[in-house]
Amino acid sequence: LWSALTGFLGILFTAFAATRLFGREAGLLSAAVLGSSLLYTLIAHMNSLDMGMTFFMGGALMSFLLAQQDGASKPTNRLWMHVAWAALAFSVLSKGLMGIVLPGAVIVLYTLIERDFGLWKRLHLFSGILLFMAIAAPWFIAVSIANPEFFHFFFIHEHFERFLTKTHGRYEPWWWFIPILVAGILPWLFTLVDSLASSWKAEPGAEQGFKPKRFLLIWTVFIFIFFSLSGSKLASYILPIFPALALLIGDHLSRIDGRRFFWQILPVAFLATAGLLLAPSTVRFADTELARGQYAQFANWLLAASAIWLVGTIASLLLSYRDKVRGAIIVLSCSSLIAAQVLLTGHDSLSATRSDYAIAEQIKPHLRPDAPFYSLEGYDQTLTFYLKRTVTLVAYQDEMAFGIAQEPHKWLPDIESFKRTWVKQPYALAIMSHGTYQQLTQQGLPMRVIARSVDKTAVRTP
Repeated sequence: LWSALTGFLGILFTAFAATRLFGREAGLLSAAVLGSSLLYTLIAHMNSLDMGMTFFMGGALMSFLLAQQDGASKPTNRLWMHVAWAALAFSVLSKGLMGIVLPGAVIVLYTLIERDFGLWKRLHLFSGILLFMAIAAPWFIAVSIANPEFFHFFFIHEHFERFLTKTHGRYEPWWWFIPILVAGILPWLFTLVDSLASSWKAEPGAEQGFKPKRFLLIWTVFIFIFFSLSGSKLASYILPIFPALALLIGDHLSRIDGRRFFWQILPVAFLATAGLLLAPSTVRFADTELARGQYAQFANWLLAASAIWLVGTIASLLLSYRDKVRGAIIVLSCSSLIAAQVLLTGHDSLSATRSDYAIAEQIKPHLRPDAPFYSLEGYDQTLTFYLKRTVTLVAYQDEMAFGIAQEPHKWLPDIESFKRTWVKQPYALAIMSHGTYQQLTQQGLPMRVIARSVDKTAVRTP
């Protein structure tokens, strides 16, 4: 609910800000662009912190632009800057220091590039920082008092070590976010290139004043490069650039002619056609017979999504050819959004290979309130969610390493420790890979199988 709600509110605020900055038409089209961008739609359906953080960072960005726009009165500047400071505080509460460090760095870069040092006089630093601290500080203070180790874990390990090292095992090459952006901004990829190329040009009447488009461009480029240099990468990390891109693309679309838009969306028709042709090939990703059947079902959903996308793109091409640009944009955005929703709905057909829901339902009748439950050599977050209880990790730490260091008695370091503990338990449960189950069976460990999934076996003591 949080991801979906903040994602939807982000679209509304983007429409509002773009309308105030660039006009009503740009507001409508910016909302259409953001709401139909593939990555934004996907992340709005995922249970993660990134969409909420993007909403607050995007809210801070757009409030800042509204405060600094030429012609803004002092009360208007004061109001929107304090909204921006509050949004920054909530973005820090959402996901840490990046919620203040990245926007601050962009402001510094903008003032250096534009030599607009007078901007700092309009930031309301004193009252803004007080508001920021009033919102953000109480929780950090309270949790640090309750957990003295929190400061090092959160500020050092989860920020500096995550960025500078490969400690989280999420290292990818520097160019990794390029294909993520290319696919994530669809169907607006080629319009994006055109928008970025024109955003650096001098804005009419803004030679000496604040340049919102240039600020948006600096925001986009800096955040993209920042995460590209990070030692830890996930696709959702670049989501905060999407509201900025939507503003740039929406403003550009408000002035584009039909012929130019026609050529920018023509490649999208080829991509949709490719989706139709390649959909049956998704079964090649299956590595078991059960998974093969599920991928075959998913292929049908992918066919439907590609067909919707292709029909919408063709209709948009016809409208743009007739110079009905607004209608073409709305049709393309709506069909892209519907296609993405169909794709996401179809993804449920892969649940047995992506989630422990099915095996959790088999395990539930065997649960007892005080019985230990061991997870060997791995940890699936969906299992504990559906079982409504925690598990004891065996020969596995990953991101739980810090917590294990604080409470080592809640962990078993290796399989041999598990075997010694298992035979002493009057009643216990465990889950493991099929391979580990076969090995322990050959070693004579007494176990009774209670559930199986595509890749796991669940057992209990005999």
